Amino acid sequence: MAAASSSDYDGCGAESNEASSKWLDAHYDPMANIHTFSACLALADVHGDGEYKLVVGDLGPGGQQPRLKVLKGPLVMTESPLPALPAAAATFLMEQHEPRTPALALASGPCVYVYKNLRPYFKFSLPQLPPNPLEQDLWNQAKEGPIPPLGCHAGPFPCRETAEEPLSVQSLRFLQLELSEMEAFVNQHKSNSIKRQTVITTMTTLKKNLADEDAVSCLVLGTENKELLVLDPEAFTILAKMSLPSVPVFLEVSGQFDVEFRLAAACRNGNIYILRRDSKHPKYCIELSAQPVGLIRVHKVLVVGSTQDSLHGFTHKGKKLWTVQMPAAILTMNLLEQHSRGLQAVMAGLANGEVRIYRDKALLNVIHTPDAVTSLCFGRYGREDNTLIMTTRGGGLIIKILKRTALFVEGGSEVGPPPAQAMKLNVPRKTRLYVDQTLREREAGTAMHRAFQTDLYLLRLRAARAYLQALESSLSPVSATAREPLKLHAVQERRGLSHHSCF
Repeated sequence: MAAASSSDYDGCGAESNEASSKWLDAHYDPMANIHTFSACLALADVHGDGEYKLVVGDLGPGGQQPRLKVLKGPLVMTESPLPALPAAAATFLMEQHEPRTPALALASGPCVYVYKNLRPYFKFSLPQLPPNPLEQDLWNQAKEGPIPPLGCHAGPFPCRETAEEPLSVQSLRFLQLELSEMEAFVNQHKSNSIKRQTVITTMTTLKKNLADEDAVSCLVLGTENKELLVLDPEAFTILAKMSLPSVPVFLEVSGQFDVEFRLAAACRNGNIYILRRDSKHPKYCIELSAQPVGLIRVHKVLVVGSTQDSLHGFTHKGKKLWTVQMPAAILTMNLLEQHSRGLQAVMAGLANGEVRIYRDKALLNVIHTPDAVTSLCFGRYGREDNTLIMTTRGGGLIIKILKRTALFVEGGSEVGPPPAQAMKLNVPRKTRLYVDQTLREREAGTAMHRAFQTDLYLLRLRAARAYLQALESSLSPVSATAREPLKLHAVQERRGLSHHSCF
């Protein structure tokens, strides 16, 4: 396939050609037929030969025929069908034994499929949930004898919106039928046991006891029944279970499970919840003004993309740091990490065909693509360390390689304070003296006020004592008539200044 030309924005307000671009166009195939999102892309050395492959959880055209694809370069090596739509893909080390070949975890429906050397290794299924008691009683009645009178389209079943426990798939299918079809459906399925199964909505990895890059990691699952599960990497048992007020859709973790970790979950109710070790419920909550479309952790800052076409930066305690407005809707987000230069930045794919790279609120780079990008992945691919992989809305595949000489420089014409703000002003001497005095008063304001109050009370006390002494000495300081009141003026001399008070 011929490489597609794309303009590159280098942060100084001008577009440049491929010669001065930071990226090399390695491959572009508009007919690659890959339909996925960022959470279902993973780069890993799945065979342990030093050759990194691209693992794709493909949704298929129109969400039909989901498949697991493994790409080497621009070519698909293997692909296999999936029983349900994929929710996330991740690579992790399960054990310390040699060879250190990472395993692949693919979340699909209620199961996590684990592969080693691209061969099925283990299947973890979410535990079943207790059925609705009223629903269970009604199906038991159908087993013992004639079904209860239906009466209406909903029949005797509890309403799906007001039921304390959600209904099973079998009952939901029953409620979708016409009245004429309900009796035949009950006779066909009344002998089946009622099962209520949740599904996985998101997945990520968490280091178990070491922070090393090649350390053993646990899987963290977010489920449709508003729970977070941490799985043991060897036995695949549930190590921890945490509850959330809403269904999690994006996860970001930091730390180690055995030591201390912090977990951020963006949920469907538009909030981000922060959990820590040994906490069954969220410790902090970040309320967003719109639904989140992505969640990335850059060092200690949580970067959130929203449906209001903006990026927000938050601390782990929920304090907003900055906001950047985008020129178009955000379709996908991911992390760009350049280990050789210690750079971490956020990549955002926009609906106008741009991929913008930000470090905090500073724009570093803009990549223009022929079609809107729906998924992003950056890392080692093949034997190249800094490779950017993008899939487009039409199913295309774009591969770019970051030049070894490329340097990301913050743009001066983009959002943020102007460069003139950093210039020092030639402040007059009197102004500096006034500013210093103001700062001193601000820092020692309480002590200065207390000293002033003390001097004022002492002044009043001395005046009262002098007045009393005058009365006791019969100096007649009192006026003869009420129309001519006595007036005392106290004068205190200190450091050449006079303070006058009237009583």
